[in-house]
Order: sequence, then C-alpha cells, then structure tokens
Amino acid sequence: MQNSALLQQPQLHPQPQQWHFPSPPRSCPSPQQPNQESLCIKFERQVCRDQKPAAPSADSHRFPSGSAYSRVQSSQQTAQSNPAFARRDLPHPANTDWFSGSRRPTDSSHSLSSAGYKWGRGSTGESTARDPGPDNTEHKHWLHNFGPYSPESDEHKLLSETSHTREEPTKSWEPDSNPLDSGIRFLGQEPAARAPKIRTQGDPTCKVDVAFLMDGSWSIGKRRFKIQKDFLMEVSQVMNGGVAGPMMGIIQYGDDAVTEFNLKQFSNFKDLKPAISKITQKGGLSNVGKALSYINKHFFSDANGNRGGAPNVAVVLVDGWPTDRVEEASRLARESGINIFFVTIEGPDENEKQNVVEPNFVDKAVCRTNGFFALPVPSWFDLRKAVQPLVKRVCDTERLVCSKTCLNANDIAFVIDGSSSVGTGNFRTVLQFVANVTREFEISDTDTRVGIVQYTYEQRLEFAFGQHNNKADLLNAIKRINYWSGGTSTGAAITFAADQLFSKSKPNKRKILIVITDGSSYDDVRAPALAVHRKGVVAYSIGIAWAAQDELEYIATDPDREHSFFVDEFDNLYKYVSKIIHNICQEFNSQPRN
Repeated sequence: MQNSALLQQPQLHPQPQQWHFPSPPRSCPSPQQPNQESLCIKFERQVCRDQKPAAPSADSHRFPSGSAYSRVQSSQQTAQSNPAFARRDLPHPANTDWFSGSRRPTDSSHSLSSAGYKWGRGSTGESTARDPGPDNTEHKHWLHNFGPYSPESDEHKLLSETSHTREEPTKSWEPDSNPLDSGIRFLGQEPAARAPKIRTQGDPTCKVDVAFLMDGSWSIGKRRFKIQKDFLMEVSQVMNGGVAGPMMGIIQYGDDAVTEFNLKQFSNFKDLKPAISKITQKGGLSNVGKALSYINKHFFSDANGNRGGAPNVAVVLVDGWPTDRVEEASRLARESGINIFFVTIEGPDENEKQNVVEPNFVDKAVCRTNGFFALPVPSWFDLRKAVQPLVKRVCDTERLVCSKTCLNANDIAFVIDGSSSVGTGNFRTVLQFVANVTREFEISDTDTRVGIVQYTYEQRLEFAFGQHNNKADLLNAIKRINYWSGGTSTGAAITFAADQLFSKSKPNKRKILIVITDGSSYDDVRAPALAVHRKGVVAYSIGIAWAAQDELEYIATDPDREHSFFVDEFDNLYKYVSKIIHNICQEFNSQPRN
C-alpha cells in the first residue's frame, strides 16, 4: 500500500529543463540610484545584481537538507527572485547546520576591483570555527545545481575556505634572484638572504701586472690581427687573474700606442674575452720603440691600477721587424723596473731585410739570460702553442728580477772567507753561490763586471773588474778558484777590496760589495765598512754558522734587514740568491752613480 501511494504521488519536477537558468547579462550596468549596490562576481563572464537578496521569512518551511524537494524549491525561489543570480544563502547539501540563520553573500567578493581586494587562499574566522568546508565532490554537485552551469571548467569553483583579503603589491621575482627562492612570502617571514657572489682572487703565486702590446699595424692584416686577439683571449683564460694574482691590460700600437684597457678595468678575467674580441685594428707602422716609451711613461701608474708590490711585465707581440729603434726605449723601460718579453712571429722576407732598422733588436731589448725573455714563434699558426710557455715565464717571479739588472752597469765585488773553518767542500758551495748570482747578470765591459777577493789573514785578488768580459769566461774563472785556508781578517779584506777593485771602478758603474764569512773577524770591521759606505758602495753581508751578528750589521748598508743575511749551514746559501738579486733591483734607481 505504501508503495502504491508513493507511485500515485505527483512528481514535483516532471522535467528538469523547465527550471534551467536564463543566460546572464554580458556586462554590468551602471547603478541607477546612488544607494544601489552593484555586486559582481567574475567566473567566466560577469553576473550582476542591482539589489540585495531578500532574507527568507521566519515561517518558511525548511525541508531536510539534501532532499530533492529542497533543491528544486530553492532553485525555483532563486530564479523567481533574480533569475540572473544564483543564491548562496542556502545550506550546503552535505551539512545541515552549515549556517542556521539567514545569510548574505559575504563569502563572495563584493568590492570593486579597484579597491585592491582579490581572492586569496585562507579561512575566515567563521568558517574555521564552524566547519572546515565541504569536499570537492559535493561542492561540484552543489554548483552544478545552484550555480552557473559549467561542469567542465574548474576555474568557476569557489572553495568554502576562500576569503577576500587585501594584499599589498609585492616586488616581482627577478631573474638574478636565488633560484631556490620562489618569491612567495608568508606573514612574518623575512626574505631569504641572497648568497654572496663568489669572486676569484687570482693566483697569488703569479702576482704580476702584465701589459700586452699587440701589433695593430697594416702589415699584419685582418686575418693575423684576429689570430693575435684569439691568442690574447686564450692567455687571459689560462692566467688565473684577480686582485691577489695577475692583472692584465692591453695596448695596441701602430704609428702611436693607445690603451685598449688598463690593469684595473677587469679584475675578473672572464670578462676579458668579450672585451678583447671587440678590439678593432688601428693600422699604421710597427713603431715598437714608441710603444715601449708609452708604457714606461704612462701605463704603469697608480691611476691605471699599478700595484707597488707586483712586478711590471710588458709582453710585446711583433710581426716581422719594428719600423723604429727599440734599444734605447727598452733600456729606459728596464731601468724603471719593467720586465720586457718579446714574442716574435715569423720574420722579414728577403725583400724586407734591407729595410730592417735593428736586425738584432730582441737581443738589445730584453734580458739575454738563457733566452728567458725572448719567445720566437715560426708562424702565426703556431702562436697558440706559445700560450703555456709564455704564461709560465711571466709567472716565474723569481726570474723576473733580472731584467732590471742584466743590461745595466754594475761593478760587483765578492769578498770570500777562505779560512780553515770553512773547509774545501763548503768552499765549493760558496763558489756555486757566487756563480748563481752572477749568472743572472749580463756580463760585459759596458754592462756588469765582477771581481773576487779571497781572504784569510791575508788577501788575494782572484780576478779584477773587466778581466772576464763574457759570462762563460767568468763562470769558468769562478770554478778555477782554489781554497786557501788560514785565519779570518774580514776588516782588512774589505779595505783591500776598496783599494784593488772599487778604486778602479768606472764612473757610470754602480758599486756593490758582497762579503761572505763563517766566523768572527780577528780585526775591526767597523772602520773599513764605514769607509766603503761613504764612497757610495752598497754592502751586503752573509753570515754562516759561527759568524758574529754584530759584525754582519756593521758591514751591511742600512737598513740591515735588507742587506744582512744569516744561514745556519752552507747548504742553505742558495735560498738567498733571488733575495739578493731582488734587493739590487729595488735600489738600482735609488742609489746615485759615481
């Protein structure tokens, strides 16, 4: 009976299509009256309401939540009140007590877009306290029945926990930001600090200031000029440049020299490659002499980034032969402390040789010590092979010091202790030390001259200044010195060297005295040392084992720490070869010529 009664009950909604919603307007009309409120909700299109929804009456019958009748009846009431707007004041089908009282559409954004409000994720205080919100499945059916019909689009869904909050404009994420930083900030969270950029400090074992003089003359041609730029780019990548390592500048020369960039312009050598690639050919003649004069007077300065504690190096790239004289400009540059390297590519052909100004310009321009400062390259195609050898030589700071002294005028007198306490083996070690020092100088009558005195109680002149005017003869003469043996009279030996050697020194020569002893002197050394100091002699003292420290300080020129050295045994003498040469270079320009 009950089943039959149910069958006879009339259907509440015979056809669903009878209560579908009409199409909403495509744009929001302007308010007709000032007191009217225009409410817009943007889904796929804008839907407008020009008056507030009426609250349901107190005696209205509420059917059980979720029943078919309640859904249909609510839909019809909504369509009658305003067919263009879907009501939001009905309880959710999955929760009967979702909101028991009358509702206004406060869960929708009802402010103008210009007010700065927009939809944001988060829960309002009311929804958080009452209900966490429906699941997406029930909400989808609810929107299907009571919202605008768009079942295939997810962008129309308004989650129950959605609230309208005002958000201040934030700075857009920048490409150079931390890649792990999404740009999203939560309330009270401080922005993540950016990691500092790591900058290389350079190779401290190669702390030099290098100027590359590139040939920009017309004789080189565009193709070889590009090969020259490729060579410099590769050198810049091989050298580990930085403020604690090598610094590099480039000068292009033709008729005149011009600085492409100075030493301080690029502290990071990775930026050098694009800078070198943009250099354009200057043209003109190959005036290398003018280029060397230019770097001597203008390039190595504090304004261009020159560092006082770093050796100055000039690497000259030459195609063929210079069109001006190089010797005088090179000498002045060397006396200013500039170490000059020449990289010569190819050479003049038979027709060009008759126009060569200085056929042996390289020998006159650079230090001729074992060919260290000259790097000939047979052809332009072999220039790339010279990268590693050149960088290795430029970074060999121990060898760079000789360029200041090898072609300059010096008279160096060695006063060697030949007393019995030295012994034959140690005496040979002393002679090897003397040979290592003199090897770094260019030996000739017009350049450096060497004389040696051996002493015990007495003194013996082994050879005088100018007696051996080439390096090979001088080194052989040092090897032939015989050990004498006897007492130790250092003061008398200094006086003997002043009389026999420095009295015959040429006016344009710088006078240098190097005393080597292993014990205390039997006589006074203060008066003889003071006498040679007054004559302009720069004196160095080297003590070994039992040498008296106070005597070493009396002999040495002030300051003592730069001119007096001590080693505990003879085998450690080699450690002071480069130091002595370096000190001679440093004071070359400070001591007057007599």
